[in-house]
Amino acid sequence: MNVHDPEFAAELEAQAITRPSREEAEDAVRTLLRWAGDDPSREGLLDTPGRVVRAYEEWFKGYGMDPVADLQRTFQEVAGYDEMVVLRDIRFESYCEHHMAPIIGKAHVGYIPTDRVVGISKLARTVENFAKRLQVQEKMTAQIASAIQDVLQPLGVAVVVEAEHQCMTTRGIHKHGVSMVTSTMLGIFREDPKTRKEFLDIIGNPVNRSS
Repeated sequence: MNVHDPEFAAELEAQAITRPSREEAEDAVRTLLRWAGDDPSREGLLDTPGRVVRAYEEWFKGYGMDPVADLQRTFQEVAGYDEMVVLRDIRFESYCEHHMAPIIGKAHVGYIPTDRVVGISKLARTVENFAKRLQVQEKMTAQIASAIQDVLQPLGVAVVVEAEHQCMTTRGIHKHGVSMVTSTMLGIFREDPKTRKEFLDIIGNPVNRSS
């Protein structure tokens, strides 16, 4: 998704407008506790609604983060550097939008700058921006790549995400040790097989490991 897309901005605005109060959120947790078959008024669960809401504030803080603002803080003094920049093994925690179960994995991000580079922490922050939301891994991978491409305007962007989905390991078919690998290649990474291979070799080529 293009982070400059008016629909994206409208979605964020709608989320802010319709956000329920903390009290309503805690009441919803009590409802779920009763649905699970327990008594939210018993001693061990009295403070659970508040704890869950505070946890949600941390788990889903991405809705209040701005990936564009982070990526716009760039450096122009790069002394003509025009080779690949890669940040690999960026650990993230997200949540499946279908079951709200954890998605835990790592992202690898690379780009080839033109005249500006961004601090490496900003690449990791971009991953966190999109991970800290209810997500589908394929969409998150594309969002990260699109944000970097839109703001930095590099020669190309490559993003590979490897993750284990708890909605598959703790429910349903209960398959452990299975990782999902997704990738988005833009610009020169899509057009030039040698450049794409160089990036994949640097990160240990999880695409080959998964086959």
